[in-house]
Amino acid sequence: MSATVPHQPVPPRTPPAPRRRMRGFEPVARLTEGAIRDAAGKRGFAVARLLTHWPEIVGEDIAAICRPVSMSHGRGFGATLVLLTTGPQAPMLEMRLPAIRERVNACFGYNAVARISLTQTAATGFSEGQAHFTPAPGTAQPQARPPAPEVLREAAASVAGVRDPHFRQSLERLAIQILSRKDGASPT
Repeated sequence: MSATVPHQPVPPRTPPAPRRRMRGFEPVARLTEGAIRDAAGKRGFAVARLLTHWPEIVGEDIAAICRPVSMSHGRGFGATLVLLTTGPQAPMLEMRLPAIRERVNACFGYNAVARISLTQTAATGFSEGQAHFTPAPGTAQPQARPPAPEVLREAAASVAGVRDPHFRQSLERLAIQILSRKDGASPT
């Protein structure tokens, strides 16, 4: 006869320990790479570099008046790149399309873009069609007038009992803002 071995219960499996990433900090680019690739892929951009490095690819002057919206691949060779721009800039940008196409294709390393079309609204929706480009240099807002001397005296008197110099300075700036609005003067 054969000897029977008593049945021993199998211990439960423990889940594997989570993979340890790296020692120290990880670059943000590595953490967000997948999400950026997915978002760019939904717009037809196989390479997100066109979106993330737009000013470097086409130059600061062109990037200030337009940005890439989508890239569609139709039949045949080459894709159509859609650029968002504002109405007054469209004619100026139209003249520079061959140079833009050349620079974009140089970025890809081959003739990826066959055509470029311009739009003044986004192809996907109103919230994404708002054109915010960098303003031209030298178009800063005018400087505000300094507050009246009586406002400065009143603000300094209202915070005179505060001992901490940083806190007193912050409260004084706040008081100047509030008193300037009351008097109708422009705030600093």
